[in-house]
Amino acid sequence: MSTGAPIISLRHAAFGYAESAIVRDVSLDIFPSEVVALLGPNGSGKSTLVKGLLGLSDHLGGEVRLFGTPRARFHDHARLGYVPQRHTLSSSVRASVEEIVAVGRLSHHRWWKPVRRTSEDSGIIARALDVVGLADRAHEDVSRLSGGQQRRVLIARALASQPDVLLMDEPTAGVDAANQEVLAEVLARLAARGTTMVVVTHELEALAGVLTRIVAVQAGRVAFDGPPGAFTPYAGEAAPHAAHHHDDEPSEGEGGRAPALPGSGPLDPRAGAHHG
Repeated sequence: MSTGAPIISLRHAAFGYAESAIVRDVSLDIFPSEVVALLGPNGSGKSTLVKGLLGLSDHLGGEVRLFGTPRARFHDHARLGYVPQRHTLSSSVRASVEEIVAVGRLSHHRWWKPVRRTSEDSGIIARALDVVGLADRAHEDVSRLSGGQQRRVLIARALASQPDVLLMDEPTAGVDAANQEVLAEVLARLAARGTTMVVVTHELEALAGVLTRIVAVQAGRVAFDGPPGAFTPYAGEAAPHAAHHHDDEPSEGEGGRAPALPGSGPLDPRAGAHHG
């Protein structure tokens, strides 16, 4: 177990919507440099838990502290990088990859001043694209990318805000097996840099070498919290059995992603790679 002050600390916390608790009585600490998988069946509340940390679901009870500050008084939102499952980078978006990633820098500019990209911004954006293997796609129209590549654009956008922790909701869901391997490699790069990550996932196998800890949620409560090696006896009970979609919201058909394009980036799957 890591030592020092936790980045995220929950004590008997409850989250939900419209006064209806989906997650209840959760006590949990996330420490710097941990890579934590948040696992559970559909409907278990794992996405609601992450959204509760972000203020996107209602905090209905218990104590929530972010970087030592009570959630209600926490305003330094750039320290929390969020990668949603359902990306909005559809064919209707007319923007380059670099322009999408640059959105991550907005939290570092005063809202009342015109946004002018600085040399520091440009350097941070370039490094974020390099980490996810899309540096050579910076000026490409994002709508031309495959679903897996678009997911990596969203990770780069979150990294551009220079967060202290990344919260990812199903980063490998809805993409083929080759792109799952690519995304797992991106997460491994981030882990090697000491990036703290909380990953809602169904793809434990894809992330096997990256995770330091598993937290399994069942019926809105933590059913297991420990190292990956100790999770095996519980896997049959806590692992999901349904299709890959959000556990607390209706599915939007993640499988309907943009068709895969021939990859030319350093991390893109090779032509002819097996697609699951």
